[in-house]
Amino acid sequence: GFTSTKEYAELEWPIDILITLVWLAYAAVFFATIAKRRTSHIYVANWFYGAFIIAIALLHVVNNLAVPVSLMKSYSAYSGAIDAMVQWWYGHNAVGFFLTAGFLGMMYYYVPVQAQRPVYSYRLSIVHFWALIAVYMWAGPHHLHYSSLPDWAQSLGMVFSIVLLAPSWGGMINGMMTLSGAWHKLRTDPIIRFMIVALSFYGMSTFEGPMMAIKTVNALSHNTDWTIGHVHAGALGWVAMITIGATYVMVPRLFERKQMYSISWINTHFWLSTIGTVLYIASMWVSGIMQGLMWRAVNTDGTLTYNFVQELVERHPFYIIRLLGGIIFLSGMILMAVNVYKTVRAERDCRG
Repeated sequence: GFTSTKEYAELEWPIDILITLVWLAYAAVFFATIAKRRTSHIYVANWFYGAFIIAIALLHVVNNLAVPVSLMKSYSAYSGAIDAMVQWWYGHNAVGFFLTAGFLGMMYYYVPVQAQRPVYSYRLSIVHFWALIAVYMWAGPHHLHYSSLPDWAQSLGMVFSIVLLAPSWGGMINGMMTLSGAWHKLRTDPIIRFMIVALSFYGMSTFEGPMMAIKTVNALSHNTDWTIGHVHAGALGWVAMITIGATYVMVPRLFERKQMYSISWINTHFWLSTIGTVLYIASMWVSGIMQGLMWRAVNTDGTLTYNFVQELVERHPFYIIRLLGGIIFLSGMILMAVNVYKTVRAERDCRG
């Protein structure tokens, strides 16, 4: 029952301090490694990792500033609309830097490695980095449309959210075009398929996000299942799939194996992940739009046409589809775990 009541930041102040110490240790390992590098150049993937580490530290510390009143109770240093603004500056960018910047770093390393091609445009990757870092920080107010936040702040958050589409799609295109001259690998390499589909979901969710930040769209979508569909297009389609692809590249190298135990299992996993994700997010899109429209429906006398229970009953079939999608996705992850286990347990390659 101990909670600070802040979304994504529920932990009380002693645990916040411990998290900060762990994160500082992580930062020390990363930046000390960069400092000891043997080449002057720092590859763009490490720029994204570095920004991810610094930004998350900043967000965590500022949002969790509080006045302790006991060992497990504190009150936020901010009040009212300011507290809400700081919370969603944190909430949006915790997603933006934890689930975007870090995984873009993975993309910029593992896609060229698996495709055996240099990144399509290194100059574009640098522009992508600076544009994303400059814009992402200021899109948080779109979580507070039609609230007590000043209208100008809401509108500014909406504008920055729309602008964010450009660097996001620049990165997606850069990742996909890295496969130029090697598109045939999509037919034979399921790991490349994971990465390209992950980039497709990244492009889709980063188009959907700015669209949902527009006030008129947000009036329909906010607090509905549509938001859940949007989040999981990013979480399952982008974050999970690029991580899965990177893991399949990394595990054989870590344990000195020629390849994963079963390539056909990777192919099966790809289809389970793709089908599971599509079922999950499509069901939530349909459910969410229906939910928003039912909430807005009014009778001629101004009373609500539907009550909560009525719209919940209508959403029930889509929750069954969502459950099915989740089970399919989970079954793919179990298959991956077995594949990794058998790869690790296999005999080491003899490479002299």
